[in-house]
Amino acid sequence: MASTLCFSLLTLLSLVSSLYGLPDPLFINCGSNSNIIFSGQTFVSDDNYASGGSAVENLNTSSSKPPIYHTARIFTKKSWYELPANEPNTFVLIRLHFFAFSTKKFKLSDSRFAVSVSGFSLLSNFSVGDAIEIKELFIPTGAKTSYRIEFTPSDPSSPAFVNAIEAFTTPANMFTQGVPFPRSSPAGKIDDLHNLTSDYAFNLIYRIDVGGLQTTEDERDTTLGRKWKLDDSFISNSEGATNKSFDGLLKYGDNGATEYHAPAYVYKTAKQLNINSFNITWNFGVKKNATYLVRAHFCDVISTSLSHEAFRFFIYSHFSANIGPSDRVIVLAAPFFVDMVVDSVESQFMNIGIGATPGSNYTAFLNGVEIMELLKNSSEIDQENERKNINTIVLIVVGCVAFVLILLIGFFMGKKYQEKLINQRSQVMLSYGGDSYTDLDTDPSTAPHLSLNLKIPFRDILKATKNFDEKLMIGQGGFGKVYKGTLSNGRNVAVKRGGKGHGQGRPEFVTEIMVLSKIRHRHLVSLVGYCDEKSEMILMYEFMEKGTLQDHLYGNEYNLKLSWEQRLEICISAARGLHYLHTGSKDGIIHRDVKSTNILLNDLYVAKVADFGISRFDNVDESGISDIKGSFGYMDPEYAIYMKVTQKSDVYAFGVVLVEVLCARPVIGHNFPDKEVNLADWAKKHIKCGNVENIIDPFLMGTINMDSLRIFLTLVERCLKDLGEERPTMIEVQRDLEYALGFQQPVDDDSEFYKNSTINQHIIAVSDVSD
Repeated sequence: MASTLCFSLLTLLSLVSSLYGLPDPLFINCGSNSNIIFSGQTFVSDDNYASGGSAVENLNTSSSKPPIYHTARIFTKKSWYELPANEPNTFVLIRLHFFAFSTKKFKLSDSRFAVSVSGFSLLSNFSVGDAIEIKELFIPTGAKTSYRIEFTPSDPSSPAFVNAIEAFTTPANMFTQGVPFPRSSPAGKIDDLHNLTSDYAFNLIYRIDVGGLQTTEDERDTTLGRKWKLDDSFISNSEGATNKSFDGLLKYGDNGATEYHAPAYVYKTAKQLNINSFNITWNFGVKKNATYLVRAHFCDVISTSLSHEAFRFFIYSHFSANIGPSDRVIVLAAPFFVDMVVDSVESQFMNIGIGATPGSNYTAFLNGVEIMELLKNSSEIDQENERKNINTIVLIVVGCVAFVLILLIGFFMGKKYQEKLINQRSQVMLSYGGDSYTDLDTDPSTAPHLSLNLKIPFRDILKATKNFDEKLMIGQGGFGKVYKGTLSNGRNVAVKRGGKGHGQGRPEFVTEIMVLSKIRHRHLVSLVGYCDEKSEMILMYEFMEKGTLQDHLYGNEYNLKLSWEQRLEICISAARGLHYLHTGSKDGIIHRDVKSTNILLNDLYVAKVADFGISRFDNVDESGISDIKGSFGYMDPEYAIYMKVTQKSDVYAFGVVLVEVLCARPVIGHNFPDKEVNLADWAKKHIKCGNVENIIDPFLMGTINMDSLRIFLTLVERCLKDLGEERPTMIEVQRDLEYALGFQQPVDDDSEFYKNSTINQHIIAVSDVSD
């Protein structure tokens, strides 16, 4: 938004200046008849609160876990805890602790169960792995004097369980009540959300200390016992920001935040936008079609004098707000926060960021972020479903009446006309029972672009896959399941069957056919045919015997490790395919989802690029594009911010693939330390510092020619530049990889191979890895 957005909710946050005392917090030691001390609090026996269930103890007496995880209460049928609500019309923070251990009868790590609190569904089909899981939920109390935490096992042999419960009545103004909340989506601003604090519970997804110190991550704040994670694994362009800290006193005021909104150590640290950077962005994985409350924490602990200027705070790329507008001066070291509601729609990612305002000298900063999923009460959902069911019944009745009328008309109009009507009626029933769409070969918008001789009868596909025998399933993705099939001529094929649903995946299905019917290249997977009969969306490709590149790097499908020479040859082949994609047709095609699982290998380990479902032609007008598509970890920072995708977006993603090839580990590693979660950022830092030996796949140690590695690392850095204009083209990538391969297979320095490499002009600037 160009004009300043005035957050009325900030002026309504009149908070008491005196310290708030938590009324009767509850700390419950589940499955135990004795009290214990944990984190400075006394956890009491659950005997007075549990309804049903039985107490169990951890059989591993030498467990190093804290004492609250040595016992649990298990439930083989629906049971609950009934807890008192001490204050009406506010919120209760519920924190549930889970640690799966083995008992004499059950292995709790195998359990699957559901958890709800006062009608709000917190967990569904939930299972606990080997680590401690802590789930947190804010629920509105309304006028209730108690609330119920219900546990429902999937079956008696898979019991629900819980190790400990914490419950706090929050301060009255923890969430501002009675005001509309600004609301946005990937497409931009939408209508404000009313009744947020009365109709929804808040399920914590992320709680991030931006610019925080490493030591704070293991601390829990002293007010509500919350734990804050550091932001390093979420920021997409860390070089554009600097961590800042403050050791003075914070100025809590009537119109800002209190220590109960975030602890002092969150407000005393921040990330500041560097003076030569336009913006910085953080990316978070979220669920599709969900709604979230985003709370951004701010405290100017950076400036030395007051400012009337502003900077931008944005969500996705089509919604932004000014922080520090002219009618509200930011007070130095005074904490405040901004709340807004965000719909993810079809996006699996949410990006938030800060940026400089044109013409402003005021620096941008951010201290913390909380993202909470909004949960509706199940009773309201049931009412909505009931209304939908009634509407469905009405439609069915009307449909049946219409059906009978059609039969009568057909009877009197004669057999020929009757057959025509029956055919029409079957099309109507098709649209009721499955996807409602037109066959591709009769759709005027697609038919001119298709090679219709690729269309394959559904009966032939059933025969090739033995009626989609599950034993022939070789993979599964967002579009659907993939089967190995055999045609009547003995040729093996891969058959990708789209999941049925109300047209979901239809655009990707059509795009894939349109793209692959136009192009053919030895390093692009070929489309053998397609089928769109009987509401099916089926694509048939050439079969790639050796699976995906990822399978051979760190997947579980193959034991054979690839040599450095093989890895370079695979990357060269994939680069050739992408170069052809970008330049092989007059319009040019952008892949948009380059990743190691979309690079397939045949029986000779020749690589081919696959999956063109979200590809688009380079000349497409992007003004109507509002949703982010792609894979987290491979996404171009410019695309995440500006929603503008170019051929250089493919180059960035391919740069991430190159890092995977070098390191042989996942792009996003949630089991790694925070600073190593994002592979690209982690690798860039080590490459820049000359510590490459710390990230290389141990299998490759001692096998890589040092000049080959030096060239490869320089190429990685160029591909991963934040600005697309600074990245190479795919033909440059291809040539530099060929040059790196040449050092594994030495050639004369004066050869044309050396002269054609675009990396020559960069090589002097790269430090010698062998030093």
